[in-house]
Amino acid sequence: MVGLIAFSFTTKGMMNMFDLTGQIALVTGAANGIGKGIAETLTKAGARVMIADVNEEDGKRTAEALGGEFYKLDVTQPKEAERVVEAIVERHGTIDILAANAGIYPEVYIEEMEESDWDVIQSINLKGVFFTAKPVLRVMKERGYGRVILTSSITGDITGYPGGSIYGATKAAILGYMRSTAVEYAKYGITVNAVQPGMIATEGLKKQLGILSEKGANAVPMKRLGEPEDIGAAVAFFASKEANYITGQSLVIDGGQIIPETPDVIL
Repeated sequence: MVGLIAFSFTTKGMMNMFDLTGQIALVTGAANGIGKGIAETLTKAGARVMIADVNEEDGKRTAEALGGEFYKLDVTQPKEAERVVEAIVERHGTIDILAANAGIYPEVYIEEMEESDWDVIQSINLKGVFFTAKPVLRVMKERGYGRVILTSSITGDITGYPGGSIYGATKAAILGYMRSTAVEYAKYGITVNAVQPGMIATEGLKKQLGILSEKGANAVPMKRLGEPEDIGAAVAFFASKEANYITGQSLVIDGGQIIPETPDVIL
């Protein structure tokens, strides 16, 4: 009987796990793709989501569908980031969760690369994280609570591909930023973690790969590309109160893509 009572209590407690009800979440690059999947998952978990993106048309559509709010934001502009954060805090009092997801992934081969290519990709993928996180971390520090989740990638930190040198460099750098930021803000009740997606079936990837997206799935042990919601689920976990003792960590979400030693290993 004692065992049954304990089991019943545990089950009842788990029903409320990973509940983000009433929390304010800012998701950058959320008009489409992975960012949209993150926003959808956080909304399902109960959070009120602020959609931030340069794509005003799709961003407003996503915000309306989720019952959230849209804020136009170019993450390469620090003053815009400050303005958006101030507007959210003025309206809602705080920001509990930041999912810094905005990024681009063009292919640029090294011998064709110009300094301007490097600058554009780095400004969006890396400096954009810093510009967005800085004002949010200030708000979280004052409150003594916060969850910051950065979108990195398996590319750069673990894998690479022709034309992906700049992209991979920015995504690997995000993890370096994450670790030091996690240490710097841990004493203020703020956790800083990252997700590392593999091949995710966003509209952008499908457009870029075309029919090759099907071949891409064959390189994954699960024999499918991931969905944006798969990344969203990991973000929701890191955003939860249950993850309060996890910081400076990254989670690979790739269907097992990086595990096989050679393609021949995949059955």
